[in-house]
Order: sequence, then structure tokens, then C-alpha cells
Amino acid sequence: MPPLEPQLTTFPNPFLRYFAATRPSFLSAALVSCLLGLASAHYSGLALQPSLAVVTVLFALVAHAGANVLNDYYDALNGTDAANTERVFPFTGGSRFIQNGVLSAAQTARFGFALMGVVALAGVWLMLQSSLELAYIGLAGLLIGWSYSAPPLRLNSRGWGELCITAGFLLIVVGADFVQRKGFALMPIIVGLPYALLATNLLYINQFPDRRADIQAGKLHWVARLELHHARWGYLLIALTANVFLIDGVVNGALPKLALCALLALPLSLKAFAVLHRHAAQPSLLAPAIPLTIGAMLLHGIVLTMALWIV
Repeated sequence: MPPLEPQLTTFPNPFLRYFAATRPSFLSAALVSCLLGLASAHYSGLALQPSLAVVTVLFALVAHAGANVLNDYYDALNGTDAANTERVFPFTGGSRFIQNGVLSAAQTARFGFALMGVVALAGVWLMLQSSLELAYIGLAGLLIGWSYSAPPLRLNSRGWGELCITAGFLLIVVGADFVQRKGFALMPIIVGLPYALLATNLLYINQFPDRRADIQAGKLHWVARLELHHARWGYLLIALTANVFLIDGVVNGALPKLALCALLALPLSLKAFAVLHRHAAQPSLLAPAIPLTIGAMLLHGIVLTMALWIV
């Protein structure tokens, strides 16, 4: 039985209400991104600074939460979540907090921008502890988090959403490594790119149940632009590309051979694709594929993190 959508009576405690609006169960994606960044620094021979690591992880989670909340707000403004009758809750169709009257649109907007403001302040502190160049990563991350769904850019509506997600999660890996390394390096990109692509696949498959409402609202991402029998192959392409980058990193000596254990996540992606291939036009039957996609992303990231720490 699918979980019930949120109602105001479900959250009488205001703190829990706002916390739940961040979609906390999905913040694990940012957590694993940070762990990969810290593992990248550790594998490079750096002695990690625990206090900086904790602050980095904490505010990466806040940044992801802020992006989730702002996305809900802007999707409420353009009407896509309200029109979405084929959503697979809790994975697609937004958090439903605005649509079900748990929070108003204005409250959601204020909360989202407040979270981003906290992230900006934390970024300044981390920048002072590491290097001023961290500002480039922070500003890029905030820009992506805002412009993904906010007008006038609305990048996801213009076919740039997948690139935004890849860049956003890769920036978390690079940023977590940068704070420890106090400079830029190629290693966190090699470590983080496969994981960022698998995170992108979660966005990609979620767009299939939302496709009809997104087209109506003018959100013309690639799943909306392509015919379904063509769009479904994009999922397999992204999954295979992620694993090819992982293998390439090992073959070229940048990653240890133990990193190949992260290929254990590939069967989950292939199983999810099999469901998508059969039911791309049947949103209600796509539900099993979405947890498989989340599992592939998290398993890849956790196994790769462990491999880098062990070696």
C-alpha cells in the first residue's frame, strides 16, 4: 500500500512540519556525495579534519533540503504538481505540502530561501577555513539549486535538468574534497562523476510519471520532448555511462581495483530499466523501478566510498 500524502493534521508540530517539507528521506543522496568527497581526499593521502568534515556534511544536507523546498515552490507556481494526477508518491509529483495545505506557497518560499541563506553563511565559514576558491563551488551550487526550476531560467524546462543534477551532485563531491585538500584536484571528479550520473537517473525515471503534467505546464525536459519509446533508452544510456566512467578510472589507475566492487549496483539499474522498458507509458506500474534506481545510486556510492577508505 503506497504511503499516505501529507496533511496538515499529520504535522501538528511546526518544527516537524518544516523538517518533513525538506523531504528528508531523499537527503541520503547528498550525504553519500559528501562521503565520496571525503573518501577521495583520504585516498589521496590527506589527513582529514573531522570538524570541517562534519560541517561540510551538515550544510550539504541543508543545501539539498533547500533545493527540494524551492523546487516544490516553483513547481507550485507553474502548476505542474497541482495538475499531476499520475504521480507515484512519495517519489514524484513533489512533496504535496502546498497542494494539500500543509504549508502555503509563501511559507514554502521563505523556508527555501532561508535554508539557502544558511548554506551561504556556512560556505563563507568553510571558505575561511580552507581557501577562498571554495566560493566558486558554493556559488555554482546555489545557482544550480535556484535556477533548476526558478524563472526566468527554469533550466529543467529547457532540457538542462539532467546536466544540472549531474553537476550539482558532482559539486558536492568536489566541495567535500576541496575543504580537506584546500584546492582543486581531478580525483574527486573521477570519484564523483559515476555517482552523479546515477543520481541523474533518479531524476530521469521520475519524469516518466510526471510527463503528462510537465508537458501541460511547459516543463519540456528530455522525457517530455522525446517519444516514450525513445525516451526510455536514455535511462540505460546514463546507467551504462556511469559504470563505464568507473571502469575507466580503474583501468587508467586513478581508482583502485577494489573500486570495481561498485559494479554490484549495476544489476539494480538494469532491473529498473527492464521495468521502465515495459511500462514507460504506465506510470502506476513504474513504482518498483524508482526504489531500484535509488538503491543503485546509494549502493554504488557506499561501496566506492568503502573501497577508497580500505585501500
